[in-house]
Amino acid sequence: QVQVVESGGGLVQPGGSLRLSCQASGFSFSSYVMSWYRQALGKERELVARITGTGSTNYAESMKGRFTISRDNAKNTVYLQMNSLKAEDTAMYYCRVTTIKGAYWGQGTQVTVPS
Repeated sequence: QVQVVESGGGLVQPGGSLRLSCQASGFSFSSYVMSWYRQALGKERELVARITGTGSTNYAESMKGRFTISRDNAKNTVYLQMNSLKAEDTAMYYCRVTTIKGAYWGQGTQVTVPS
């Protein structure tokens, strides 16, 4: 059974940093692309970043230079380091994996940056 569990969200002041974690299980972790998405209140869910099993990364344009995605295949965990946070980064952040059986999402972790 595939499970994806995010953690690490919270309240952070503008300009601050947070590191999100996503612990996954139930599939061959190192074989699959892992992605972070986010959804702000009243807006559509959007891709933040993705990372392949071998560490190649892609970022949404607005996150480049501030966010860093990484993974530890030995721990079945993917991370999202977020620096220079802004009020517009406030959202629920989700981890996703798409396997041959389908797409799986975590329950999300809330990041709040007050304006």
